[in-house]
Amino acid sequence: MSELHQLSLTELARQLRDKKVSAVEAARHFLGRMATHHDLGAFLAVNEEATLAQARAADAALATGSAGLLAGVPLAHKDIFVTKDFPSTAGSKMLAGYRSPFDATVVRRLAEAGAVTLGKLSCDEFAMGSANESVAVPAVGHSTPTPVRNPWDRQRVAGGSSGGSAAAVAARLAPAATGTDTGGSIRQPAAFCGLTGIKPTYGRASRYGMIAYASSLDQAGPMARSAEDCALLLSAMCGPDLDRDSTSLDVPAEDFSRALNDPLDGLRIGIPKEFFGAGLAADVRAAIDAALREYEKLGAKLVEISLPRTELAIPVYYIIAPAEASSNLSRFDGVKFGHRASQYTDLLDMYKKTRAEGFGDEVKRRIMVGTYVLSHGYYDAYYLQAQKIRRMIADDFQNAFKSCDVIAGPVAPTVAWKLGEKNEDPVAAYLADIYTLPGSLAGLPGMSLPVGFGDSHMPVGLQLIGNHLQEGKLLNMAHRYQQVTDFHLRTPGGY
Repeated sequence: MSELHQLSLTELARQLRDKKVSAVEAARHFLGRMATHHDLGAFLAVNEEATLAQARAADAALATGSAGLLAGVPLAHKDIFVTKDFPSTAGSKMLAGYRSPFDATVVRRLAEAGAVTLGKLSCDEFAMGSANESVAVPAVGHSTPTPVRNPWDRQRVAGGSSGGSAAAVAARLAPAATGTDTGGSIRQPAAFCGLTGIKPTYGRASRYGMIAYASSLDQAGPMARSAEDCALLLSAMCGPDLDRDSTSLDVPAEDFSRALNDPLDGLRIGIPKEFFGAGLAADVRAAIDAALREYEKLGAKLVEISLPRTELAIPVYYIIAPAEASSNLSRFDGVKFGHRASQYTDLLDMYKKTRAEGFGDEVKRRIMVGTYVLSHGYYDAYYLQAQKIRRMIADDFQNAFKSCDVIAGPVAPTVAWKLGEKNEDPVAAYLADIYTLPGSLAGLPGMSLPVGFGDSHMPVGLQLIGNHLQEGKLLNMAHRYQQVTDFHLRTPGGY
């Protein structure tokens, strides 16, 4: 039991099926670890009674042989997913204490596979951020809001917006966690914390029950130690949800574990020259280059490609995403649910004071930008032009896939930065998303896997980008690499 947290999700699921450990024992073990590591600020809510009730139900299913593949496996969910048994706040004062009457589709599907919910994980407010420093709800064990700390160096950020998910899994407080990725919010924190994380093709996983940021970009995905673990989770998470999510793809659920051992002989890996310019730190590049050489040893071939509109992804994203956010967040006005100002003179005054009190600085910043670019006289000049360039960025990828099967490069230009380092210059944090934004704008699947360490012994992640519905190919690539390396097995000191 003392080493239970060192098992991968796949190994733990096997032990549960073989009845070497019970679901209740596993749940109690991880609840105990969570209670001793409040310093990371990873969890926003726990409900031990609900967790143990789910664990007992999983044990009953295991006893009768009717259990799913994830029966008894403890997971934690990013606080963007609504849940019946835990508060759902999106990390915002606007939703402090909110309880949903239903579970998000992703949460429900994982529960149907037998997973046990450990709690809700910290995130940047409404998923708007790259460092998990803009959370406005106190973490468990804290009286005031606190940024999530990176387990590899608690003076550094864990990445965002799924920083709580990354920190919890890296510190072995949970075997795996859900995250969401709008412009890199699974891939970047996974890279910063030495984990494997995958954002599937847009529409693969249902957005029903995900508190919306940018509806044409938001996508759910898993974060875990290995590609093998992510394949198991993604198989349970994905599938059509046409009655609830109009953007859900009518594509059957898939067993992503089936192709994990396919050979890489002859696989063409595209290397975008735009991803390896002057902005890429030397320590990150060294780790990426070493990983690419390892892929050559595994039989893959490196091919230079071009994604010429890479630099345009930042202005395009920071027009389209805030525009959609300004629309999505208009529902938070203090009328039906969420925070309401305590003192106001009339309805308009209530709207103004409620939103001024309930939203944090970063959320207000993006709402104002989004409202501006959608306003009369600016829609054509900004929003419409951004959508046209978005189409061109997607075309760049399709042209690249004519000469390669998968695209590889860095996840972020640097390793995780120090807490507070970019707080005075939000644009500097936006620029750190340059390698993840293009794939998001194109709706492509992308993932991060740990491939080494940079300065100060901080993890470095390799990004893999595939064509639509090619998650299996990415997971297989990552798994084959992880069979010959051990970076995904490394644990930060003290955990």
